[in-house]
Amino acid sequence: MKPLSGAAILFLLHASLCIPHLPAEDRETAAQTLPPASWTSTHVQHVYGFPDAKPNKKGALTLNADTLTFSAKSGTTSIPRSSLTAASAGNQRVEMWGVGGRILRMTIPDGGGLAAAAFMHHRVDLLTVEFKDAHGGAHSAVFLLPAKQAEIALSGFALPAARPAASFASQQPPAQKSALALVAAETACGTSVERNSVLISEPDWGRTEVPAAYRALVYEHIVDRFRKTKDVGRVYREGEQGAGCPQYIVHIAIAAFRQGSSVKRATLGPIGFFVGTTQMKFDAAFTRASGSVIGTEEIKATIRGESESTNVADHFAKALAKRYAAALERSWKLAPEKS
Repeated sequence: MKPLSGAAILFLLHASLCIPHLPAEDRETAAQTLPPASWTSTHVQHVYGFPDAKPNKKGALTLNADTLTFSAKSGTTSIPRSSLTAASAGNQRVEMWGVGGRILRMTIPDGGGLAAAAFMHHRVDLLTVEFKDAHGGAHSAVFLLPAKQAEIALSGFALPAARPAASFASQQPPAQKSALALVAAETACGTSVERNSVLISEPDWGRTEVPAAYRALVYEHIVDRFRKTKDVGRVYREGEQGAGCPQYIVHIAIAAFRQGSSVKRATLGPIGFFVGTTQMKFDAAFTRASGSVIGTEEIKATIRGESESTNVADHFAKALAKRYAAALERSWKLAPEKS
């Protein structure tokens, strides 16, 4: 290679001195002003939880510098990007064409339907996002994406993975609260307690591993079921800050979980009706805001069929709301002055 001449060297030195160099802190500030990564998918199904979006609607999900937006034929809804707190990806194998596929296999003679079930399935991805509303309340939403798209989406979100939350019940069981703590809780709320209002604490998922999508759907269905329950007032979410305090608190802890498989059931024929089901078992406690217990329950939910993650979550939520209403009614009869 031909060596540089003296004139060329002097020119390079002059250029390096003339080009401005940003200090380290300025370079960091400049990097922070770059727009965050964007991402979009046009083949998305909203499973549950996104504000003002109907369950199971198909559309497009877009993340840009300011918002996360779901657009469907029925309308468009967005949340601020700044409200997002966590995101997780998962996947599962599902039967092709759903109920139609099962009917088709039933028409294949000589056991051909069972053989077809071994390959009539495909992978779908699950994207779970967690976010806060304007009052600090915890929310989650779950979306179905085409295979291998959820991991790509996570790179655009640049958020920590959704992790199991330890609820108030696991951190400090009501039975262990001191008399001083009970008085402090009653004093903190004072006369601002909203009658028949209830706080749904985030469930304690620490006893067993549960996919993020199931955790999200359980909590969202519980909140929605309680809002539809007779004699239940305002329903508070975990972290929500309002003008008053809840009168009651629902504490939930997972006791057991087994994820089912529609593909496994399809390949086993009649035996599949008894195996491969999705099962969840919870321990629940209902307390007053002061900590005094009004009821405890063990609730099981077992589901087979389409949309197992959503259906098992709603099955449990419906049972929980029913048990809560019964415990509340019993407490009113036993101690009406505390109600």
